[in-house]
Amino acid sequence: MASPNRKSDLSIRKSLTTTAYEQLEELIVTAELEPGAILSEATLVEQLGIGRTPIREALQKLEREGLIRIMPRKGIEVTDLNPAKQLLMLELRRDLEKLLARSGALRATEEERTAFIVIADAMAETAAAGNDIAFIRQDYALNQLMAQAAHNEYASRAIGLIHGLARRFWFVHFKTTANMPLCSSLHANLAREVAQGDPETAATAVDALMDYLEEFTRATLRAPDRPT
Repeated sequence: MASPNRKSDLSIRKSLTTTAYEQLEELIVTAELEPGAILSEATLVEQLGIGRTPIREALQKLEREGLIRIMPRKGIEVTDLNPAKQLLMLELRRDLEKLLARSGALRATEEERTAFIVIADAMAETAAAGNDIAFIRQDYALNQLMAQAAHNEYASRAIGLIHGLARRFWFVHFKTTANMPLCSSLHANLAREVAQGDPETAATAVDALMDYLEEFTRATLRAPDRPT
């Protein structure tokens, strides 16, 4: 049995790892760390003010999610953006999101249903204000809640490999291609439908959102000044 001090040390490290992951994920999703950039572990430790072990653990998770590539003795590369791969990912994401939405509608606790409404309201406010960073954070919160409320650890793990890539793609392209009020409305509607508890209505809300994201992704291919 681990000593109380040992348990405390593990808890602190887990908290620091989560903090490191969330900070790095946002820096990559918002392109503060640009696609193709080569990073070093030592630089990230200094930039975030978090120890090497939590940074390393966060980087391992980010690599599993496809946002970075760890190159031994060379550094850490932020992966590129690829609209064609994004479309392939949406094929899988649609089915996973519908599973999560149906499961969440049936299994969410009252506390989770209330949280869905809170996020929906916040998304509407941030979109109206044109606050892109606040919106992307609300999107992250909604993704986490969808995964949690489904109470299916396997579906949660699967969707976790997709969300970061999807959010980054949207953030990089939204200023030239996206309809932010519509995007916000579709996300908020999904949150409200899951909260209401009808699995098929929730699944229909997923289809509406995925249809929009698919068209948005195709539009980036047509944009003459799209980021590479």
